[in-house]
Amino acid sequence: MNSVDTTPDHSLVIAVDGTSGSGKSSTSRGVADRLGLRYLDTGAMFRAMTWWLLREGVDVRDAGAVAAVAGRPRIESGTDPLAPTITIDGEDVSVEIRSEEVNAAVSPVSAVPEVRARLLDLQREAIGAGGIVVEGRDIGSVVWPQAEVKVYLSADPDARAARRAAEEGGSDLASTQESLLERDRIDSGRATAPLTMAEGAVHVDSTHLTLVEVIDRIVALATEVQAEVQAGAREGA
Repeated sequence: MNSVDTTPDHSLVIAVDGTSGSGKSSTSRGVADRLGLRYLDTGAMFRAMTWWLLREGVDVRDAGAVAAVAGRPRIESGTDPLAPTITIDGEDVSVEIRSEEVNAAVSPVSAVPEVRARLLDLQREAIGAGGIVVEGRDIGSVVWPQAEVKVYLSADPDARAARRAAEEGGSDLASTQESLLERDRIDSGRATAPLTMAEGAVHVDSTHLTLVEVIDRIVALATEVQAEVQAGAREGA
């Protein structure tokens, strides 16, 4: 009887999409670490672009102005799940991109098609031959629709707001929830690559789950998919 090899498949791509505050980053890093895969935070790339635009004095609400300079900054993402990095023109901006100013500006920047096209190329280049967990809002639908594992992670607004407020050191819960819902509205309604659950994605509601439980579910899903691929390969041999 042939046994199933459960060692990580280093060509595997796991796409984790979902709403802000649903736990995508912590979950994706945990899954990547557990399976020995790389990790890519595509949201950090949009934040880095936004930070650069603000520093350069570009009006982030002017789509034409943003589009005109979107090709200028050099953006590089480190893919170590235990120590992910993001740099602009060689400068580490991992802390700066989490500021309130960037939070308020990232949605309009993300909606500019030229920004999305530029970062799409970088994201696909980073995915390369696979062996990576990629988180964002359009990974399974646009960036890498051929991903072997697609997950759509969500949580109810109260849980998301509580998590985000805790991350930000006790921010006002009501205003945090309002900000998250506004981000949902913008991301879901934009014309280019809107937030949506990709075809074939598994929906995981993290509202009443611990981080470890969510990671366990996705690791189990990846193991199951890997087993199915192996079984298909044996049948075709």
